[in-house]
Amino acid sequence: MKKLTTSTRGLLSEIKDEAAEMPVSERRNFLLKGLQLTAGSAFAMGAAKVMAETPARSNVPAWTKKLGRGVVSVPYGQPSKYEDDVIRRTVSWLTASTESSISMTPIHEMKGIITPSGLVFERYHAGLPDVNPDEHRLIIHGMVDNPITLTMDDLMRYPSESVIHFLECPANGGMEWHGTQMEALQFTHGMLSCCEWTGVKLSTILDEVGISADAKWVLAEGADGATMTRSIPIEKALDDTMIVYAQNGEKLRPEQGYPVRLFNPGWEGNTSIKWLRRLEIGDKPWYQREETSKYTDLMPDGKARKFSFIQETNSVITSPCPERPMLRKGVHELEGIAWSGRGTVKRVDVSLDGGVTWRQAKLKGLVLPKAITRFSLEINWQGEPLLLQSRSIDDSGYVQPTLTQLRDIRGSNSIYHKNSIHTWKLDTDGTVSNVQLG
Repeated sequence: MKKLTTSTRGLLSEIKDEAAEMPVSERRNFLLKGLQLTAGSAFAMGAAKVMAETPARSNVPAWTKKLGRGVVSVPYGQPSKYEDDVIRRTVSWLTASTESSISMTPIHEMKGIITPSGLVFERYHAGLPDVNPDEHRLIIHGMVDNPITLTMDDLMRYPSESVIHFLECPANGGMEWHGTQMEALQFTHGMLSCCEWTGVKLSTILDEVGISADAKWVLAEGADGATMTRSIPIEKALDDTMIVYAQNGEKLRPEQGYPVRLFNPGWEGNTSIKWLRRLEIGDKPWYQREETSKYTDLMPDGKARKFSFIQETNSVITSPCPERPMLRKGVHELEGIAWSGRGTVKRVDVSLDGGVTWRQAKLKGLVLPKAITRFSLEINWQGEPLLLQSRSIDDSGYVQPTLTQLRDIRGSNSIYHKNSIHTWKLDTDGTVSNVQLG
């Protein structure tokens, strides 16, 4: 039995003295209660001593010793100040001015498949317009029975839908056609985001205006200073094209087209015209307009592909990457993302030796058509150099090509649709660099 402390022996002595003055009939119950009280006191004092001596109690951080800020002190929530490095970034030499520049998503920091609205990549052709939603109008005319002019309130009255799809610039990765340029995942693949989009299917409104049987194309025009325009085949317009006014549960951000934009799932991001103001229905594409020559792919024989709309199957390893090196040896979860404008990612393979051998990765979380899909593979790294690659296969049977396979078909004159297998070199010290293999 453990020895009693001095304070506990004193308490027992006091109980005995008081009991001696009581009648015999009361003394027994009094002593029993006193012993129970003494034991409880001894336990409490012992527990307090243990708690005082526990490192977890002696190293209490400062933020647990005071009240935090109250509710609604920041009416529109913000990320933690400790995450202030998770931002969009630009490449200074990529474009001549910020008004026609692009900022890229930090995809190495993303979790899940939804890109926060404040991190979705930006692309401007004439800067960011400040559009008043109360004054904005969407005009639908041309080869239709009933031309219509819609206010934002009018659009809100149509049945809405919400979908999750990726949005990608066709120039994503395009700086690397001729060789490695960027030592950061954010700059090699950051012209890519995935969001929940809410709006009206374009087919719903086209049904109302009544399009001509001879209609073949839709010209979409934006309200920015460049009056950015793109021609959309009527088949796409009647399929899954949307007129979008909300993103990730809130109204569109200005840089993403506020108050309304076109959205073409799985297609080149430039076809999803922002700040949408006009849709003209016609029987041919608008070849005479400059917009038809902005996004073409120059082929090895000197010809150019026009209207190469679909963003082909692609993937990249996001951890490790140049921004996220291996910090220690041992078991790691290698992670990455895959996507396809053709449909749904069905399988992703990973190679640790530059494509000599492949292992099937696990698809994680939601696997949706025309959306980012996460994959992972557990590896046990013991400091050996590795050449990391991923290869995506979609439900159409399309297999992500090697760089050699892509160049054999497309040449190397274009800056668009570079969806070849990407290679990271993992060095013995855990650092990661961008390399190219055939």
